[in-house]
Amino acid sequence: MILEEVKSAFNENKLAIYVSIAILFISLVLGYFLEPHLYGYFNPVVEDLTHKVQQGTIKLTFQSIFLNNIKIVFTMFIFGVTCFFSGVILGFNGFFAGYYVATTDDMLVTMLLIVPHGIFEFSSCILACASGFVLFNFLFKFLKTLNRQDNGPVKELLLNSFDASSDKLKQAITLLIIASILMAIAGFVEVYLTLPIAEFLYSFLT
Repeated sequence: MILEEVKSAFNENKLAIYVSIAILFISLVLGYFLEPHLYGYFNPVVEDLTHKVQQGTIKLTFQSIFLNNIKIVFTMFIFGVTCFFSGVILGFNGFFAGYYVATTDDMLVTMLLIVPHGIFEFSSCILACASGFVLFNFLFKFLKTLNRQDNGPVKELLLNSFDASSDKLKQAITLLIIASILMAIAGFVEVYLTLPIAEFLYSFLT
């Protein structure tokens, strides 16, 4: 039953997922190549974060990383009510990630420190954005169905419209749950596995 719900969520919302992938990819590329133009805007943010980590103001624990990232996931889902804002949030994060990679001196080290948990984190962000798009689809379908109905008791009209569009709400929530699970995995990998994996691969590749 659960597996069928997951398959349905992916199969029936391929466009939302593909659009989210495109947004992330394009924003990463733009952030990387526009780094000289973004330096004045993003560098103060990077320096402030680095300073806070070094001073211990921000602790890179599983809890802190997960809570910060899960807020982004749920924000993209909630902002699905406006459709494109989910994409804006994903695009900004991709933009920043691309910029950060462009500012590093050693590309190999940077990639080794990003890829192990980034696989899960980027996948989570893609599905979170897609869940926002599907949520908008649910709202659009709900209102469209409601508008087409004849006059009747308000409660009955609302229930009929909800029944006709509830499949999209289920799919949006399913994608959100998967995105949350992936983000939890990303946080665990980042805190406990990324550095050992990066050190092993670096010694093997150099």
